[in-house]
Amino acid sequence: MHERHRKPKLREPPVIWTAGPADAPAVARLLGEFRDWWGNAEPSDEQMLASVGRIMEAGDGEYLLGAAAPGREPEGVCQVRFRWSVWKTAEDCWLEDLYVREAARRGGLGCALVDAAVARAQARGCRRIELDVNEDNEAARGLYAACGFTFEPKPPGRTLFAGRALG
Repeated sequence: MHERHRKPKLREPPVIWTAGPADAPAVARLLGEFRDWWGNAEPSDEQMLASVGRIMEAGDGEYLLGAAAPGREPEGVCQVRFRWSVWKTAEDCWLEDLYVREAARRGGLGCALVDAAVARAQARGCRRIELDVNEDNEAARGLYAACGFTFEPKPPGRTLFAGRALG
């Protein structure tokens, strides 16, 4: 068969799963890579693993892992947290972290992780899913927009993220 008559090879969709306790080291490793990507030194790898375990045990958060193909090691992670909202009279979902290794980007893994987070939120009865994203991170903003998120200030004006360190 001539090269120009071959059908294009279709890429398999990414594989996404909810991380269990045995996956905690992989989750912590990917979150550590995310920490390093941001240029941070803290928390340590040991603290990261302990926090992952604590969140898994508490039941108010989950980790989704993703690989570009079946049988491959995880190349992306998504952390989702849940809390009750008096305004929605249901749980809210907060997409706290999303990280995909550089080599696995642009293959649909990030979008598959976001879609899985949305599905998990819907399965828990959440009425909204929210996140924050760095204004300068065009790739992340593009990903979230492609996944149906909107970037609009909440009325009556621009809502700002505020935080205060304790201790």
